[in-house]
Amino acid sequence: MDIEVRIRGLMMDPATNMPIVVLKDVGSDAVMPIWVGIFEANAIAIEIAKENAPRPLTHDLMRNLIHNLNAEVEKVVITDLKDDTFFACLWLRQQGEVVIVDLRPSDAIAVALRADCPIYVAEKVLEAAKLNPSLNPEGATSDQLKGWLEGLNDEDLGRYKM
Repeated sequence: MDIEVRIRGLMMDPATNMPIVVLKDVGSDAVMPIWVGIFEANAIAIEIAKENAPRPLTHDLMRNLIHNLNAEVEKVVITDLKDDTFFACLWLRQQGEVVIVDLRPSDAIAVALRADCPIYVAEKVLEAAKLNPSLNPEGATSDQLKGWLEGLNDEDLGRYKM
């Protein structure tokens, strides 16, 4: 079962200075952090802020290619977690056919924002991410990390913002 999530925040990890995308389950208080690269975080931040780049960025190109190939993005799904690495798929519909494309979660999120489509996380991934302390580069326990992420308010997200 896939669980719909929304971006709760995009911030810098205060301990490692690595960007984190914080995803929140729309039906509960569960949160899931994904540490991403600086360029991917920047692409997400640009779309969240609805800023326009002077030329299309890579994720804009992906959206434009999909549109010009008469396809649409139905959803993105973070499908798996193996060896502390997340996996995702982009679900496209073209001429009535579903096409599933493998990509990094950070790219999936950036495309989903541009395509205005839902983001899902497989239930098993959300559960594994909540229980896996190795996903936290600063070494805090999963309970400490969960408490920290769930306790973030808008002021905190602003303080750690990209």
